[in-house]
This record gives sequence, structure tokens and C-alpha cells, in this order.
Amino acid sequence: MEGTSRPLTVSTKLQRIAEQAKSYPEMEFTTLAHLMDVDWLREAFHKTSKTASPGVDGVTVRQYAEHLEENLRDLHERLRNGHYRAMPVERVWIDKEDGTQRPIGKPVLEDKIVQRGVVMLLEAVYEQDFYEFSYGFRPDRNPHQALHALREQCMEKNIHWIVDADISGFFDSLNHTHLVDILKLRVKDGGIIRLIGKWLKAGVLEGEALTFPEQGTPQGGVISPILANIYLHHVLDEWFVREVQPRLKGRAFLVRFADDFVIGCEIESDARRILAVLPKRCNRFGLTIHPTKTKLVRFGRLPRGTQADDQNGTLDFLGFTHYWGLSRQGNWVIKRKTAKKRLRRALKAFWKWCRENRHRPIQEQYTQLCAKLRGHYQYYGVRHNYRALAAVRDYAGRAWRYWLARRTRTGRISESVSNMLDKVFDLPRPRIIHAI
Repeated sequence: MEGTSRPLTVSTKLQRIAEQAKSYPEMEFTTLAHLMDVDWLREAFHKTSKTASPGVDGVTVRQYAEHLEENLRDLHERLRNGHYRAMPVERVWIDKEDGTQRPIGKPVLEDKIVQRGVVMLLEAVYEQDFYEFSYGFRPDRNPHQALHALREQCMEKNIHWIVDADISGFFDSLNHTHLVDILKLRVKDGGIIRLIGKWLKAGVLEGEALTFPEQGTPQGGVISPILANIYLHHVLDEWFVREVQPRLKGRAFLVRFADDFVIGCEIESDARRILAVLPKRCNRFGLTIHPTKTKLVRFGRLPRGTQADDQNGTLDFLGFTHYWGLSRQGNWVIKRKTAKKRLRRALKAFWKWCRENRHRPIQEQYTQLCAKLRGHYQYYGVRHNYRALAAVRDYAGRAWRYWLARRTRTGRISESVSNMLDKVFDLPRPRIIHAI
């Protein structure tokens, strides 16, 4: 019919928000929640992981999808009239490299859908604000880009000192009041703020015990990564760009991946000043810089033709140990190898998997082991790290043979089976995937 306008698509709405955010960096967005209509929720559903475990209500993606349109209309109506309630998050624990455990939250499916819808809104706004040196949990960004940036910045800016910082339990100590105050600097929509408040206060179910933490955001929640980025964008990134860098005598850089970050400085005095004020800045927003894990590392290029300097340190970042070494041309360059903790964790995981799956058919075990090794190479396959990759492959092969032998009465693999493993079930060789 002439004179009628077609409803805006989700992508068009997102584009308009992004354009406004980019054109008006000081603008406060006060009307965003009304954009989350049924079409928006449908898009959010399709972007939600289909393999994630169900939450406390037990509803799976397949069950929800059987009556998708009806479920989404009902969800939208509850959001519109204020009857939407966030469900408690089920907490599970996973092992860390140091022997401790890290909590992971499992929200219910509907909470994931609504959280994804809010993430879409927040990304459209904050992607225009976030700095280039922030790489964690952002569209079209990955850890290897952060690793590349770290290397290039160190070499281009003649960096000699690294502030290797660690925030203690960031996701567990994120202050709700500070978070809301930071959000309101850019997103002052009461509907969005109330939704985020509901998820933060929904409670955590562990076994039969339901608790209501007064701080932190559960890792595993769809909304958690962008809330972390918004928090640290204000606490760390903007502070570094606007207040720290202008006061430094030499060049410096910041590279951050979620709550994992390093600061590089050309001059030692600048690095020591940052190391002194960083804990005060974080304490102001309820965060604690770990006193023993945070340190100052001498990390500088050596003159061509010189020998290795024992005073030059190493840096662990994103699963790699970074160090200065000689290239084939005799130049000092930054190299990387798998960090010892990550290497131990990988070896332990292969041993455990081979032990727990030793009774499955050999072909099935082989297929799974190959997939696991290729996944390991996909992340750790960087230049100068071939030796660590080969160590993982060799260990996986030995673990597999050991636990296959345990299936026999003699505890040994026959010569024919050994030959078959060598020729037919040869594990994939290490590959350098990332030339960084």
C-alpha cells in the first residue's frame, strides 16, 4: 500500500545505532530496549549456541525450537510488560593449571536469548568506543591478533620494559554499582539497566544451595564478556590513553584480551610509575592487582651480534611464553613457545582422555585424537613453537599406546598392532598455522 513503510530489519537497526554512536561519542542512549521485538529475539536465538548445556529448567534448544515463534512471542510479551524474570545460574567447576578450580555459570536458554539480544545492542554502541588494542570477545578479533600486536609494538616502539599485570578474580569481583554507573555514561536506558541488574542478582545454584553474590558476573553467561570489556574499557583503557600516556617520557602501549593485559614501556622510570599507580586505579573500582603475579619485566631488544643477556626476562601472555631470540639471519626477534602451565595441562588432558576412552574402538579413538591434536595445533601452531607441538604429539602417541596395552592380558601391544598404529593410525604431524 502506498504511504506505508516497511519495518526496519535487525541489521538496519544495528547499523543506525552504530552510526549514531560513532558520530556522537558523548551521546547517551536512552531508548534501546524497545528495539528488542520478536524479530530481534529470533535473531538472538539463531546466534545462541545450539550445543550449550541447558540450565536449571532443563529446556534444550531443540525443545524450545519446536514452538519457536510461540515461545518468542510469549518471551517478548513478558519483556514488554515487565513480567520477565531471570532464572538462577547453575554453577559448575573446571580445573585450572595451578590445581585450583574456576566457576562457570550455565544460564537457562531464555536468559541466553535475551542476553544475546542485549549484547547485540551494546556491541552496536560500544564497538565504536572500544580501542584497537582491546581484542577479547569482540567481533572479528582473536588472541592471535593480540599476540601479533604485542610483538609488533615491542619491536616498533623500542620497548625495554613490560608491566605484566594480573587482576585477582576479575569476574568474581566486578562491582555491580560501579558497573551500572559506567554503563549509564553511554547507555541510560532504564529497561536495559534493569535487565542487566536482574541477571547480576538472579542468584547462583550450586547443588541444592542457592546464593546471591553481591559482586561479580558468572563466567559462562552470554552477557559477561561485553560487561567485562565495558568495565575495563573505562577502568583501564581510557585511563591509559587519556591520563597515563600523555604523562610518559617515552613511548608505551597497552594490549588487552578481556582481563588479561600487558603494558610495554620504552623507559624504565615510566614502567615503574605505571606499576605504582595501577593498583590504586584498580582499587578505586573494586579490583585488586595480584601482588605476586604482577611484576616488572626487562624485555628489550639486544644489539645485533651480542650474546643473550641473562637480565632479559620472559613474558607469559595468552598461553605463550614470549622471549627474545636470534633469527636465522642473526637478528634479535621475539619468539614464542607454549607456556609451561599450558603444556602440562595439554599433556595431562591427553593422558586422561586416553585412559577414560581406552575401551572404545581403535578407529573411533584415532579420529578423536586426531581432532584434538589438530585443535591444539590450531591455537599453538605459531612460528618458533614447533618443538612444543612435536612434544605434545609424541606424548599423545605414547599415552595412547600405553592405555591400548592395558586392554590386553599381557599389558603389551603385539607387533602387528604396533605396525598398524605406525602405518594406518599415524597421528597428524605438527603444523605452523599462524606466521606471526
